[in-house]
Amino acid sequence: MAKFGPFATFLIIGPTCFFLGMLFMSFPYDYYVLWATPPAATAGGISDREPYLALLESHLRFLHASPPLINRILHIVIGTGLAGIFFKLYKPTEANMLFDGASLVLYMCGITVYIANIVKGLRVVTDGDYGENAKGKASEGVPEELIGREDSLKVIAASNTILALVLVGVLILQAGQWYAMKKEQAEIEEMDRVADGKKRARDEGKSGVQGAREEREKKRS
Repeated sequence: MAKFGPFATFLIIGPTCFFLGMLFMSFPYDYYVLWATPPAATAGGISDREPYLALLESHLRFLHASPPLINRILHIVIGTGLAGIFFKLYKPTEANMLFDGASLVLYMCGITVYIANIVKGLRVVTDGDYGENAKGKASEGVPEELIGREDSLKVIAASNTILALVLVGVLILQAGQWYAMKKEQAEIEEMDRVADGKKRARDEGKSGVQGAREEREKKRS
């Protein structure tokens, strides 16, 4: 692990912060959909959340319609983070197994959330096949238990939050590993310093005894 240590840590932290930045950019869209009741800005039977649902829906459709280059860059960055974790798990120490193993578990959980909830949700939003619009499509292979528009958008917003917490967990684990290694190194240096001091004291004691013997021999002669 020492061969790849700092560089591999950079490969993990860089993509993790990149994804957290992407999720932070989505937070304004998710806030009134999931976290807070928006101020009553509409009337006439329209839901208070309707403008924010429309904003989030438009944002998600725009993301899903991004050029293929954007998806490739995203997947390259995901692979970079995985490569960093695998580099650190090459010939692992006990600390690597603990911290980097847990980081790998969290990272894979994030990938699972991304594939199972976010990618699937983007397709549903783009097609507009929410529960209330898909009831008549069971014969075409569309499951009847699909949830409605608002719940679908809330699931995507909640998935963003879960993904952010998972990525923060990866950062905490990497920071914890760095702190543990620094602490261990400081303790080793302190133990070496104490051992050197004891050895020096023994050497000085031996040289003092030898000097006293030589002095006595000189006096006798």
